[in-house]
Amino acid sequence: MARPLALVTGASAGIGQAFAERLARDGHDLIIVARRRDRLETLARRLGEEHHADVQVYVADLATPAGVDALAERVAAAPLALLVNNAGFGGYRPFIELDPAVADGLLSIHVRAVVQATRAALPGMVERGGGGIINVASLLSLSGTAPSGQFLPFRAVYAASKAFLLAFSQIVAGELALTPGAENVRVQVCLPGIVKTEFHEVQGWDTSKMPPRMSAEDVVQASLSALAKGEVVCAPAVEDAAAIEKVGEAQRAVLGSARMPTLADRYR
Repeated sequence: MARPLALVTGASAGIGQAFAERLARDGHDLIIVARRRDRLETLARRLGEEHHADVQVYVADLATPAGVDALAERVAAAPLALLVNNAGFGGYRPFIELDPAVADGLLSIHVRAVVQATRAALPGMVERGGGGIINVASLLSLSGTAPSGQFLPFRAVYAASKAFLLAFSQIVAGELALTPGAENVRVQVCLPGIVKTEFHEVQGWDTSKMPPRMSAEDVVQASLSALAKGEVVCAPAVEDAAAIEKVGEAQRAVLGSARMPTLADRYR
């Protein structure tokens, strides 16, 4: 039997590499995507030797419109069983100091690339009667009311783009539940906390002063387990699943005010 095919973005390091390693071990062939060809080719050779996986290397800079468009074309042409939108970077700066080009790159990688790749993948998955999409976001998607400073980075565009992924994934999953033929197509958003990868070193952080970090392999374990269970929101470090549901309940309670035609008393 043919091995299922998965595409993983940001596969040259960290969580993306851990996804590629785990999926190859579990019997997938792969398309691995990143900017760094040398790392991708090294990973492809190793996964081919260790797991007999057919691993295709696809180099793309998702911070550029051309890179995003090329990725979407590649996704649309592949019979994917799984798409993992993982590519990203932090770009942590106070917003008024953030280079506009860096802001555009953050939006391109975390928002435009995910939207276009997901849109390219879903029609084929629905037609084939199954598939999965994992969008790797962050617990920082819930950090809008938490102050920046000693414990949290200056993160306006990064956190906002991850919040987009949370809402986007939840809404697309809800739409698919109403789409004929999409019963076995699943969408998940994964919200890791602090993970032991090179992500923070790239930001110039002293990781010796950081709290203990979860392994990338544990993030992947949680995400794939949650996908199998049909969980739309996966928070690998959250023990009580009801805590996630309470966030949704609070959002729905506020959203319910849209049905009220009168001004709230405190604004009169």
